[in-house]
Order: sequence, then structure tokens, then C-alpha cells
Amino acid sequence: MFFTRKSELIEAEKALPGRSERPFHLSEKHTVLDAPILTDTAPEGYEVAIFGLGCFWGAEEIFWKMDGVWSTSAGYAGGTTPHPSYEEVCSGRTNHTEAVRVVYDPSRVSFADLVKTFFEVHDPTQGMRQGNDVGTQYRSAIYYTTPEQEQTARELTKVYGDELARRRLGEITTEIREVPTYYYAEDHHQQYLAKNPFGYRCHANTGVKFPADA
Repeated sequence: MFFTRKSELIEAEKALPGRSERPFHLSEKHTVLDAPILTDTAPEGYEVAIFGLGCFWGAEEIFWKMDGVWSTSAGYAGGTTPHPSYEEVCSGRTNHTEAVRVVYDPSRVSFADLVKTFFEVHDPTQGMRQGNDVGTQYRSAIYYTTPEQEQTARELTKVYGDELARRRLGEITTEIREVPTYYYAEDHHQQYLAKNPFGYRCHANTGVKFPADA
């Protein structure tokens, strides 16, 4: 039985057990970009960032449209259950959030630019939800892969948080921590909105642009 509106993380020992390997096949090629979906190996000099900002369908679309992004994928991160299914993540019993893995060329787009876009296109003050999507899998998260990314993420979070506070729009609840294990989502979730252009997009946001001088 699944509980689709779970809004609190659970103790790790109570999480679903998962499985030892991915139980489904993934397409080799990205539907939109000239790149693979599986990016455990990326071109030399490229970097990886992982973000959680609500439903990963619309979130992935935002990032694949950014100049300098080489590949994106939808997946699960930040939780306990290894190789979870979408239904398990939605149950609230894996502690994972829906995430987007972004592989990018830092000579063309900076991590700071990715973070600024991240904050502008969702509402980082909503805790375990985005708009009408409620549950732990919709929480806001930045999972950094380098110390430099961590510094940038924390600095820009403070800048945006100060701007939201000035406008009395609430406190940022974004989870910021070192990248956990990332699990790719099922094939039909990958580039979902390229395959289903009239599909669901959740773009709850504060309407606040990132301060221009940051």
C-alpha cells in the first residue's frame, strides 16, 4: 500500500529495501540532446550537478534548454532505498526526492548560472511540496559534487534568501549537501516532455528574479 502524500522523512531503517541493480532498461540516446542518458562517464572537463525542484518532468526540460548543458536525466536522489521505482518514491518510504542530473560544460555555463535558474523556476520555501504536488519527493535540493559547488550553492542561497526575506516571502528550505547516490528513473520519465509536449509541468515559483548584482 502506498501513501502518496507523505510529507515527513522516515528513519532509514524503515525505508523500503529496494534492490541491488536497476530493474529496467534505459535508452542509450537523449531524446533532445546529442548525448547519452547514462552519464556516469562524461567528457573530460565537464561537471555534474544534481538538483531537486519538484516534478522532474518539467525540471529536466528547463535544464536541457540551457546553453552549455551537455546531457540531463531524471532520477532519484537524497534517500535510502537503492534503485527505487517511481511508485516506491511516491510512497514516501524511500526518502528520495525527484532529481535532475545535469552534465554541463563549465566554459559555456557556470554552476552559478544553473543555481540561479534553479531558484527562479521553483519555490524553494515550500518544504515537502511544490504547488499542488505534496510529498517528500518534491522537496527542494542542491547536491554538490565539488567543494567549489558547495561554496557557490551556499553563497547564492543566502543571496536569494535575503531577497525573499526582504519581500517577506518565507525562508528557503532547500536541502544542500554532498551528492548522494543518484538512481536513474524509468525510461518513460526520461525527457518526458519531449515525448509528451502537452504533458504536466509544475512550475510553482516565487516570481522573484535572482538579484542582478549577485
